[in-house]
Amino acid sequence: MKCAYKNLATFHTDHTDALMRFSSLYSENMSEMDGRHQVIRRQIMQKSVLLLSLLLFPVWTMGLSLEEYPLAESFLADISGKHGFSREQLKQILLDAQIKESILKAISRPAEAKPWHEYRHIFLTEKRISHGVNFWHQHHALLDKAEQAYGVPPHIITAILGVETFYGTRTGSFRVLDALSTLAFAYPRRAAFFSKELEHFLLLSREESLDPRQPQGSYAGAMGWPQFMPSSYRRYAADFDQDGKRDIWTNPGDVIASVANYFTAHGWRPNQPVAVKLSKPAPALANETLKAQYTLAFLKAKGLPLEDNYPPKLKANVFKLDGKNGAEYWLGFTNFYVITRYNHSPLYAMAVHQLSQAIRERFQQEGK
Repeated sequence: MKCAYKNLATFHTDHTDALMRFSSLYSENMSEMDGRHQVIRRQIMQKSVLLLSLLLFPVWTMGLSLEEYPLAESFLADISGKHGFSREQLKQILLDAQIKESILKAISRPAEAKPWHEYRHIFLTEKRISHGVNFWHQHHALLDKAEQAYGVPPHIITAILGVETFYGTRTGSFRVLDALSTLAFAYPRRAAFFSKELEHFLLLSREESLDPRQPQGSYAGAMGWPQFMPSSYRRYAADFDQDGKRDIWTNPGDVIASVANYFTAHGWRPNQPVAVKLSKPAPALANETLKAQYTLAFLKAKGLPLEDNYPPKLKANVFKLDGKNGAEYWLGFTNFYVITRYNHSPLYAMAVHQLSQAIRERFQQEGK
């Protein structure tokens, strides 16, 4: 924190006096005006006082204090010397990080806490569908090429980008360094996870020749159009145009291939279904296990109300969602489980699935 005043108390005293003098002059002038002009002048002067106060009392930001956050000191001690980093080099980076209350508030209210019938309306909108169709038209050659290379269809890749960042237009405004540091050092419940992601981020910055103080992303430290966490970036980001860079911020080809590569690595199965809604309730079969672990033959023997003619050896799982008119029972196949590897939530996976269906239907209609 930098300030021209050596003594912060002196700073506040001097500038408080300035505000008081300004307010006194304002009151004296007001007494000489009639009522109508007083109202107008009052509004102008009030705004002026507010502006002056903002100029005189700026918003202070402070770098990370290692003494105040023991987890930061532990992190520094743990990875100093690892991966060729020096303690002093890492310390200077961490001292530039800022612990942000807004990040702690954001992570405490995830959208996935909503019931399905509310969560669905966040993503299944006309605007998101139409922009998804436009995205597909604009990048159809890259999407087709990615499907040939990875086996993941265009409507799935498009829907992921639509849910994550509205097709690359909302990638986050937090510095990744601040987000990961805040959650690693000031959010004990998941400190271990975010400490590891911070370590990956520092390695990623070196590998991709990035200044770790510059990249921006979500409140959780997810980056680029596909919102990859640093560990995912390092493992799955693809250099689709082979220019020597894996750019998930500005290169649509790298973005599309990176999403496809992520899905393939997690077991996406081409030309297989994602999910289907059951025509009848199946509470006895429903569970919270996301993985498709039972064959359809087994589930049908247990009373699964499935009318569609799927191969009996196809694996699936039954789960329940809170619909507007009561419980909905769904059959999730292996590809549904793969979507949950992107975000470990059945609500998220269902939003991606239904958005992808809506985009594909609209795209095919426009092609006729």
